[in-house]
Amino acid sequence: MYRCVQLADGNRCRVFGKPERPAFCGGLQPSGEMCGDSREHAIRWLDELERVTAPG
Repeated sequence: MYRCVQLADGNRCRVFGKPERPAFCGGLQPSGEMCGDSREHAIRWLDELERVTAPG
C-alpha cells in the first residue's frame, strides 16, 4: 500500500485548503469508477493511483 505523505492519522489531508496543496489533489473529483460501492473499493482505487504516480 502506498500512502500519500500528506495524510495524517485518520486519513486527513495535512495540506487541504492550503496554497501548497498540489493542483492534482484539488482537481481530483469522486466518480463512480473511483468510489465503487464501498469504502474498500475506493481505498483500493486510491492505492493504485498512488502506486502508478509514485516517484521512481
